[in-house]
This record gives sequence, C-alpha cells and structure tokens, in this order.
Amino acid sequence: MKETLQHVEQMLDESPVIDVTETFEQLRGILAELKAKIDARFELTPEPSAPGDYGTHPDGPGGRLDAYSGPEIDWMVHSWLGNPSASFANLHLTVWLGPQVNVPHLGIALLVWPEGWFYQDFIPRASLVQDGDYFDRHYAPLDADWLAFKEKNPDFTWFTSRTGFIRASLSPNAYCYSFPRAQPNIDTVRELLHARVDRWLSWVDEAEPVPAEERPALAAGDLAIRRNIAERDPANVMGVRYFGQELTDKLVRGLWGGDRTLPRPS
Repeated sequence: MKETLQHVEQMLDESPVIDVTETFEQLRGILAELKAKIDARFELTPEPSAPGDYGTHPDGPGGRLDAYSGPEIDWMVHSWLGNPSASFANLHLTVWLGPQVNVPHLGIALLVWPEGWFYQDFIPRASLVQDGDYFDRHYAPLDADWLAFKEKNPDFTWFTSRTGFIRASLSPNAYCYSFPRAQPNIDTVRELLHARVDRWLSWVDEAEPVPAEERPALAAGDLAIRRNIAERDPANVMGVRYFGQELTDKLVRGLWGGDRTLPRPS
C-alpha cells in the first residue's frame, strides 16, 4: 500500500491545471445519492443562516453550503467549494447526531486535486481506549473490511495528513485515500460509501436512548469536536485562496454551526 504525505495546496500546485468538472459532477452525484438516503430517514429543517450559493461555476471558483437540523440531527452539512475547471473541488456530507443516542457521527469528504481523494469515518463520541464496549460495538466489527480494502485496492494510496490534529481525529477504521480518477475507482468509492451509510443508519435505528441526565455533556462534547475539526482543517487555506478570509470564516462557521438560528435537539 502506497502512502501520500503532502499538504492539499502542495498537491494542487504541483499538479497540471486541468478541467475535472466531469469527475466533480460524479462525486457530487454520489453525495446526492447518500443525502437522499439520510433525508428519507430523518426529519430535517434547512438552517436559514447557511451561506447557500456563492461564487461561480464552471467559469471560476464557486461553491454551496447547506446546513440542516432536526429532532434527531444536531447539524448536517452538504457542501462543495472549489474551481473544477481548474483542477480542484472539495465536497462534504457530514451528519452530527443529537444527544438522544450515542451512535458515532457520519463524516464524508471527497476531493479532486486533480486526482481523486476520499475520506469517510464514523466520528467517535467516546474514548475508544477507555470505553471498550463502545469500541466493540461500533469499530471492532469493521476491522476485516477495512483491512481488506487496503489489501485489495492497489490504485488507492493511503493519505497521511501533515497536521497532527487531523491524524488524531481519525478513528481506527477511517478511510483516507487518494486515487486515480478512473471510472472503476469512482465506482469503488460509491459502493463503499453506500455500504457505510447503510451501516450507520442501521446503528441509529437500533440504538438505545441516552439517559436524559447524560445528554447535555454529550451535546457539549459533540459541539467542541465539530468546531475544532472545522476550524483546524488544513484545507481551509483553499477557501482563503478562492474567496478571501472573511467569506472563508463564514463558511467555516457554517460547517460547525457558529451562526445557527435553529435550536439544538435535546
């Protein structure tokens, strides 16, 4: 298994400038498929403060960020940012559950820079070393599939972030890979993401409720994790490159809910 160890902007700047709009549209289609599954399961309300559309596409940098909340969902983000006609696009679908259950959150990100890249993780809400039962329930059963993916997909190159905080945020079963933009590889990503979302939805359906007295602490921890990940993401430099610091700061707040008007679920 190969390994990549570069900054996002370094990989982009050292690559040829090409139009990756076709790949971008395929990746955007994958996220739309996954979001449709989530929309069918949860009651969701759009967040009025979310930025929505900004910039232009395909003639220049552009993007869209939509956020949602609901009785079972604290914060869901469906977004993209970039300039697909000039090699780069960054797409997100992230779902942060409310404190009524202690199922891990769902994290998905896709990039074109101009090669493909994808991240998927079940973001823990407990210390996996301290809480062995939590690990056994949500992570131990994933080991075999995770190892098999590394062994059976030679086109996929493990991506190691140069940012220690990002490495610390990954669970033992996170997927974080670069890959050539060949159609079979995109199909592999689609298949894996659908399977992981299906598994996550089954966890939610089967979860036992969290006792009421434990929910405030769980919600506070969720918000701290979400804010730290959004604010410390090294890919934020690409937002500054395309849109400047002020709009990037607004987009980052959109990722964690800094300007939200909808109430958080209890």
